[in-house]
Amino acid sequence: MKRRVPISAYKQPAQKTEAAYEQFEASALFCSRCRKAVPVRKRLLLVLPDGDKYEYLCAYCSNSLGTKMEFETRDIKLLVTP
Repeated sequence: MKRRVPISAYKQPAQKTEAAYEQFEASALFCSRCRKAVPVRKRLLLVLPDGDKYEYLCAYCSNSLGTKMEFETRDIKLLVTP
């Protein structure tokens, strides 16, 4: 006789599944110049106290396809010299 395992044993805790979808990474986006979905390059635009801002560029024509903000907490230290 086969032993039955409850369905709850297969489910992952909600905390782990939410962390898995915390950051998405685009691999292809629609380019209005090329008129099709194209692979993208990710370029760092700004380094801010809240996090980094990236720009997605078309791999073929370098058209800007969108931006992404990656938030993170940082310890910011200011150096003031007299």
